[in-house]
Parts: sequence; C-alpha cells; structure tokens
Amino acid sequence: MVYIRTKKVKGVQYLYLVKSVWDPKNKTSKQEIVKYLGKAADVVKDDIPVEYRDNPKILSVLAAQNPEDIKRREEASEKSRKLLYKKLTDGDINICVKIYDEYVKIFNTTDFFDKILKPVMYRIGDEWANNKISIATEHVASNVAQTLVKIIMDKETVNANKKKVLLCVPLGEEHHLGCDVIETFLTGKGYKVFNMATSIPSDSILYFIEHNEPDVVMVSITLDDNLKTGQRLIKKIKDSFDVPILVGGFALEQEKIPNFDAKVIVNLALNELPKIIRTAIS
Repeated sequence: MVYIRTKKVKGVQYLYLVKSVWDPKNKTSKQEIVKYLGKAADVVKDDIPVEYRDNPKILSVLAAQNPEDIKRREEASEKSRKLLYKKLTDGDINICVKIYDEYVKIFNTTDFFDKILKPVMYRIGDEWANNKISIATEHVASNVAQTLVKIIMDKETVNANKKKVLLCVPLGEEHHLGCDVIETFLTGKGYKVFNMATSIPSDSILYFIEHNEPDVVMVSITLDDNLKTGQRLIKKIKDSFDVPILVGGFALEQEKIPNFDAKVIVNLALNELPKIIRTAIS
C-alpha cells in the first residue's frame, strides 16, 4: 500500500510518499519512504512517480493541501509544455528562452528541467521514433534545446564545491541534451563538471579519468542501440579505476533494464541527484 505522509516542521507541512512493507521477522508492517515530495503547498501531480500518479487516495491528499495553487501550477506547466514543444520544433530559440524566463518567475529552474523540458524532449524523441515528425525536425528541436540549456547555464549562480563529476556517453551516442541539463544543474550547485558528452572512443574517456580523477562518473544513454556499447564502456572504466559509476538516460526508461556494473538511475528528479552522488562517493 502506498500513501502520503505529512510532517510538520516549524509550522510548515512537508509530504513524503511512503509504502507499507511487511516485516516477517517482527510480524508487522513498517513504513518505507518511496520519495520525499517537498513542501505540501508546492507538491503537484507531476512530483509523484509515474506508477503511483493516478492513485485516487494520493490525488485526494494533494487536492486537500492547496487545491487552487495546485490547479494553477498544473495549468501553467501544461501550457508551458505545449508552447515549448511548438517553439522547439519551430526552431525559435528566442521564444524558448522567454518560456523559461516566465516559468521561473513562478517556479524554479529545476522544475523547468524536470517538468517542462524533459517530458517535451521525451515526446519529441517518441514522435521521431514513430515517424510522427521528421528527423530534420528532431534535429532542429534538439539543437535549439541544447542552446537553451547553455543559455540557462549562463544565468545560474555557481557556489563553491570541490567534488568533480564526469559526464560521458558511449561511442556512437550523439544525443547529449541530458548531460547538458545535468551539467547546468550541478554547476549551479557548485560541482566541477567535466561534460564529455560527445561520441569519442572509450580509451579517450579512460585517459581523461586517469589524468583528472573525477569523484564520480555518469554515463548517459539515449538510444537502445547504444546499450551494449554503454555496458562495454562501463566495464572498461570499472576494470581500470575504483570510481563510482552512475548510468541513466532515456534508453533505460523501460520496464526491463539491462544489467550494468554501475548504479542505474531512472525517473531521475534533479533535486535527488546531489544526494545520489554523495551516497555513491561515500
């Protein structure tokens, strides 16, 4: 059973998605946190993991918190997604930047990446794979999205942080928007980020790791065709270095995930990433 638990701290309510798990040893059920959702007034349906998003009990709890604000946030997000899709596929970078600027007046950059840009790019990828849009349109949208991410990066404030993160893709992977988004987010959090999200030989990545000693390596895989290459890249890194490896990307957003000698992260919310990195490093 999955449900929402509330916790009040200094007059502010926070929400947690929890589930009941049977403990055979003590012959009782116990609670396990599925996900920390955040301040009650800020949580919307999109914050709930997909598999629980249409649970009536969960939706009723959300609606009870602040129904008018939740409705406003969801309407604003849906409007932004529709408009961003149109302007990305039209190749209109100026309007895309305006969409971002207007959105973060109400919300924040992390929400823009998680709730607006990410689902829009997934939609574009799906429509290209199903021949609903042309490869030319997909390329235009991807290039504009990459430019948008770089513009957003220039707007972010950098804080001091000594941890180094290497972002890379397996040979043959030409999609690097996910890495650009993560670079922007982590740079804003003060991490030193090496973004090698271009299709280069594995030996070049190994050479870079040897000479720059990142604290964690993140491998992004977008296309299914690159899963085996990604497995080989991770094995080479693992055989050569004692460094934590995280792997994720659109190719892993499926029911049956291939085996990797690394920690697989799926349905990633950017706010969870610093904790995942800290855990991997420790």
